[in-house]
Amino acid sequence: MPTFEVEDAMGLGDFLKKQFVDVIDWVDEPGVLAIRYPMQDREIQNGGQLTVREGQVAMFYNEGQLADAFKAGQHTLTTQNLPLLTAIMNWDKGFQSPFKADVYFFSLREQAGLKWGTPQPITVRDKEFGAIRIRAFGTYSFRVEDVAVFGTKMMGSLDRLTTADLDQQLRAVINQAIATALGGSDIAFLDLAANQQALSEKLKASVDAAFMEWGLSCRTFFVESVSLPDNVQEYLDKGSQARVVGNLDQYAKFQAADSIKTAAANEGGMAGIGATAAAGLAMGQQMAGVLGGNGGGGAPASDPYEQIEKLHKLVTIGALSQEEFDAKKAELLAKI
Repeated sequence: MPTFEVEDAMGLGDFLKKQFVDVIDWVDEPGVLAIRYPMQDREIQNGGQLTVREGQVAMFYNEGQLADAFKAGQHTLTTQNLPLLTAIMNWDKGFQSPFKADVYFFSLREQAGLKWGTPQPITVRDKEFGAIRIRAFGTYSFRVEDVAVFGTKMMGSLDRLTTADLDQQLRAVINQAIATALGGSDIAFLDLAANQQALSEKLKASVDAAFMEWGLSCRTFFVESVSLPDNVQEYLDKGSQARVVGNLDQYAKFQAADSIKTAAANEGGMAGIGATAAAGLAMGQQMAGVLGGNGGGGAPASDPYEQIEKLHKLVTIGALSQEEFDAKKAELLAKI
């Protein structure tokens, strides 16, 4: 019976001891921006130790009101280093008894390697193509800059806040900045690839200004890709092909130069260059005669069927696409 009373007394002592917190610290976790230290039914012991690691800030709150903040280092919690909290609580015993406060840890580390992208194409007015839809993708990074603002606006009374929790909100800001920047840009789409660095810097400034409203700072921002929808890109590619084939004189010269390079690499070496170059030049002039009427000085073929036959040969050797052949064929047959 006495043994039971001793054990019961020890159990009660252990229970009471668990209500006091002597050591407060937090080890950073990847992607975690802030946590509220578990203090339910617990009080901080006078003289307790607070450890704040590099890249962290610890904030003490009393009834939702910010009281004191601690940067990296080891701190002994007394009235001397908790003056604001002491004044708020009006302690007259100099912390001789345990005290209650909410403790939050905030990570100041840069959250890097985050992805952004336009969920839907953004319609912009391009000075060359008119109204087009553009998609963009890239990466960015941010960090908590103003802990007080971030704690009030973003953390609130949450127990834990991660980058994933903010992902949708931050992406919305980025997409708005992109729509504004691209919509008001005087840079043609075809020049955007050469100006991605300037575009990245412009967007970073806009995103950073929006992030600061939440106590965050945008550390890096990169535009990695700007593209058109697949169907628009297909028409753009066709236009490029038409412009290349349209200059038949240059195409003929290109064919001759390419033939020389091919002949030099093949068996027979330079001996076959003359014939191969002539064949390449002849093919280019043949295309000029078929597609352009007289490109390069050649007279146009008078027989539509003969022209169609020549076009088919060009398709066979890969000089024309099937779509281009079908279009030219229909045009020639319409003249019969």
